[in-house]
Amino acid sequence: MDIFGWLTDPAHWSGAGSIPYQSMMHLIYSLVSLLVAAIIAVPLGIFVGHTGKGESLIMGSVNAMRALPTLGLLILLVLIISPAFASNLAFIIPSLIVLVLLAVPPILSGVASGIRAIDRSVIDAARGMGFSTVEIIFKIEIPCALPLTLSGIRGATLQIVSTATVAAYVSLDGLGRFILDGRAGNNYAEMAGGAIVLAVLAILLEVAFALLERLLVSPGLTRRVRQQRTPAALDTETALLNLGRG
Repeated sequence: MDIFGWLTDPAHWSGAGSIPYQSMMHLIYSLVSLLVAAIIAVPLGIFVGHTGKGESLIMGSVNAMRALPTLGLLILLVLIISPAFASNLAFIIPSLIVLVLLAVPPILSGVASGIRAIDRSVIDAARGMGFSTVEIIFKIEIPCALPLTLSGIRGATLQIVSTATVAAYVSLDGLGRFILDGRAGNNYAEMAGGAIVLAVLAILLEVAFALLERLLVSPGLTRRVRQQRTPAALDTETALLNLGRG
């Protein structure tokens, strides 16, 4: 099994189906899913964190998504959606839905936890100074919740990247293509090479988020967050462990 030879083969670095191409497709699926999940989860997280209303229902429903079997749900959605489309959308849409459902819980949890962690005296002081509800949300709660929000997004990103390989099961491109095709052809070098590229991609994204957090978050807020163990932070660690096991 010559993994190094497979990784350094020039044929695997150019053209359709190459490592750069499959990495790009993997990133596209991941980033689109992350964007859609953030559009859904951030407003819900702000609502839950700010008002406390519907917390049990919303958080319970969202956390129940964690128990959904990813591959089984993907196949089910393909069977339901594919008759309506004649193109690759029949496979792309189910794949994106599965990844979005996977990413919503850690993002929502991070946003809601970040807002709930704010000292209520700060909110009361802002109201006493005449801040409106919108000003409190955008000038106090969102900035103060930024560390845990980024932690939730980081956890969601790692989970998406490590799970987007399932797209290969429905004939889509991505790094899962190497793993699935390698397994079908008993090409263990291709399987291992694809897994290594996937791990490197996840590590690069983790480093990128760490740098982004250092740029955007006040050191004082970062120190406060490090003293807390949040579901979003645990999601990040779990995703890394699952990726390592894969």
